[in-house]
Amino acid sequence: MVAGHARLFAIIGDPIHHVRTPAVFNAYFAEHSIGAVCVPIHIRPEALEAGFAGLKAMANLDGFIVTAPHKERVAGLVDRLEGDGALVGAVNTVRREPDGSFTGTMLDGHGFVAGLAQAGHGAAGRSVYIAGAGGAARALAFALAGAGIARLTIHNRTRARAEALLAAVETAYPRIELALGTRDPRDHHMAVNATPLGLEPGDGFSFDVDLVEPPTLVAEVLMKPETTALLHAASARGCPIHQGRHMLDGQRDLMMAYFGLARPAAAA
Repeated sequence: MVAGHARLFAIIGDPIHHVRTPAVFNAYFAEHSIGAVCVPIHIRPEALEAGFAGLKAMANLDGFIVTAPHKERVAGLVDRLEGDGALVGAVNTVRREPDGSFTGTMLDGHGFVAGLAQAGHGAAGRSVYIAGAGGAARALAFALAGAGIARLTIHNRTRARAEALLAAVETAYPRIELALGTRDPRDHHMAVNATPLGLEPGDGFSFDVDLVEPPTLVAEVLMKPETTALLHAASARGCPIHQGRHMLDGQRDLMMAYFGLARPAAAA
C-alpha cells in the first residue's frame, strides 16, 4: 500500500508503455521494505521542458530514470552532470539533492557491460558493432571502450552523429580501433541495436540482420518485447542473443546506490 509519506521515483520517456523500470524498482522497494513507489510518466518531446519543471516542483520526488528520446535533452536541463553523464552528454538517472537541485548521470553503459558479464559474455578484446549514436549508444560506446574492447564500429542513419561519437571515443580511448559502419555488421564479435527501432511493429531493423552469422552475439537495449523481432531473426540464423532486460538488471543496484537506496546483499 502506498502511504502519504511515500517517496516517489519515476521513469520518463516517449513512448513509455514498454518500460520495465517500475516493476523492477517496486519489487526492490517491497523486498527491502522501502517506503517508495516508481511510476511511468509519459512526456512527449514538445512538452519536455514543461514536464521537467513539473518533476522539479514535486517535493516528494527523489529522482527519476530517463529513457528515449529524452536522454540528451535532459542532460541540458539538470543542474549538474557527473560521471558518464558529463562524458557522454546524456543522462538516464537523475537524483534530487538536499537543496532541491537535480544531478544527472549515465548508467546505461555500465549496466550493459555488467549485464553482459552476468550472462557470460566478456567485453575485453572483442570487436563491437553498435547501431545508433544517441544517448544509449553513446553510453554503450564509452563503457565498452572502458571495458577494454579492441575494435568499435558505429553505424547511424545520420552520418555526422556517428562521426562525432567516434571522435569523442577516440579522444578518451585513443588505443581502440574505430570505424564508421554501414548496415553490414559482419566481422564483429557483437552487434548491438542501440536505437528505438523495434519498439513498434513494422519498425524494421537498424542493421541488416540477414548478414549476421554465428558466433556473433546480437544484443538489444530495448526491453519490450523481451525478445524483439531483431533478436528472433538473429536467433533463427543461429546467432546467440542478449536481451535488453539484462542492461536494466545490470544497472539496478547502480541506480539504487545513486539514489542512496542500496541495501547490502545479505539483506536480500
